[in-house]
Amino acid sequence: MTVLLAGCGDLGTEAGLRFAAAGHRVVGWRRSPDKLPAAIEGARADLPPPPLPPIPADTTAVVVAVAADSPTEAAYRAAYVDGLSNVLDALDLDRKRDGAASPSRLRRVLFVSSTAVYGDAGGGWVDERTTPEPGGFSGRIIREAEDLLRQRLLGTGISPVVLRLGGIYGPGRTRLIDQVRSGTAATAPAEPRYTNRIHRDDAAAAIVHLCTMAAEPAPVYLGVDNDPAELGEVQRFLADELGLPLPPSGVSAGSGGGEPSRGGNKRCSNALLRSTGFEFAYPTFREGYRAILAGEGVRHP
Repeated sequence: MTVLLAGCGDLGTEAGLRFAAAGHRVVGWRRSPDKLPAAIEGARADLPPPPLPPIPADTTAVVVAVAADSPTEAAYRAAYVDGLSNVLDALDLDRKRDGAASPSRLRRVLFVSSTAVYGDAGGGWVDERTTPEPGGFSGRIIREAEDLLRQRLLGTGISPVVLRLGGIYGPGRTRLIDQVRSGTAATAPAEPRYTNRIHRDDAAAAIVHLCTMAAEPAPVYLGVDNDPAELGEVQRFLADELGLPLPPSGVSAGSGGGEPSRGGNKRCSNALLRSTGFEFAYPTFREGYRAILAGEGVRHP
């Protein structure tokens, strides 16, 4: 099995290493392929402007994991819509749809999306059946890319899979820890503001699981951990683990992994993902943040 990672940053690289460890050939497209580990065959590529490198004929799964260069509408469109469109163009889908090409081994294209497509739900629960109502341009553009994936793969026999991730934290993604440690974390909200997150390693493991599981995947999954936690609870937990004063309560919400200022106030359910047999290494923020702090050599009180 050959897996193509179209976009091979931190998350894509971790997923690639896991694919490789499972015995698969992994090809990673990246602007700087020399930065990729030896287990991933790097190819120089910038997804928005074509042409792209040739796709190995024996590719069975493609993972599109891109990120915008800046928090602007133009950058999001270039990465998510234009980048995905160029990858799909490279797959030569019209020939597959018309049967003019030799039988393809490609079975799945997984697009890494975001729970931002849901906007704010007032603290209510959302799942794969919830109608997305993006609250800003980022969610709206990512939602447009999801629709593009489904439309372009229609009639090809290739399964589109959308994985909507919550706020990713983990090695190198420690903004909330850093804010609590430095005392710059924004005031914890007085009213409950729920946040949704997933450890980087679990996000990568979910990508591998959905690309390789024997059963036909559903069109959409939510990639979040088991605990859509209230932001103040997470801040207080980190302060306690670091032996620091508890952050004050107030009326404004700060930022960090899965913060409401970026993702809206909602609770995301991961029941569908777990129903496939997927198991989390870090089922809640407690296990995940403790692992990060232990890696830093932090002594817990």
